[in-house]
Amino acid sequence: MQKTICITGATSGFGKACAERFAREGWRLIVTGRRVDRLQELTDQLHGVPVHAVQLDVRDLAAVKTMASNLPEGFRDIDVLVNNAGLALGLEGAHEASLDDWETMIDTNIKGLCYLTRCLLPAMVARNQGHIINMGSIAGNYPYPGGNVYGATKAFVKQFSRNLLTDLIHTKIRVTNIEPGLAESEFSIVRFHGDKDKADAVYKGTQPLTPVDIAEIVHWVTSVPPHVNICTVEVMPVCQSCGPLAVHREA
Repeated sequence: MQKTICITGATSGFGKACAERFAREGWRLIVTGRRVDRLQELTDQLHGVPVHAVQLDVRDLAAVKTMASNLPEGFRDIDVLVNNAGLALGLEGAHEASLDDWETMIDTNIKGLCYLTRCLLPAMVARNQGHIINMGSIAGNYPYPGGNVYGATKAFVKQFSRNLLTDLIHTKIRVTNIEPGLAESEFSIVRFHGDKDKADAVYKGTQPLTPVDIAEIVHWVTSVPPHVNICTVEVMPVCQSCGPLAVHREA
């Protein structure tokens, strides 16, 4: 039977690559994003499979509820939810960071993910079938200067994923937290508020992960036997490692 996947933040990066990957397998696609023009481009590109595109800001609870309750026939039984919408903003220290940036990251990475999960999970529980895939980050495991609130939001995603598993142990629903390391998409362009030179410098001299790499991992965790749950996937490019603990020495 044809399966249905819902992908948030599907107009770029990991989300777009996931949409393209699952379209090749013939899945029905629910794709969401804030930019109407990009949603239309994506819909036009994904010809040959059923696509339901929804302009959606995951921070808007009323809009998320409306989307969940107004899914058209054929898209209501969601097999996989990919909570991909998220972002990092700024790289300043906590004493200099923008409170607006902090609030946007919390509202998107935490609250938006919670909204989608809470609105779509009951139907999965009723059918005793489904898979929640949350897009975390190694920033939720390893701190770095300037990571402050972004890393904290991804630590939330990790713990929320673990707690979902405990709540759903009586069901056949799976929960996976994907934790990418250095990956080149529009991530750094967004982080540096459109400064492409700063964004390009992040990846200089490296071979980072790509959105296609992450999409392959997302596809893999959905394709293992139904009794198997891949709880966490931490993935880095070979040029990256968790570093030694920092020590500040007085002059």
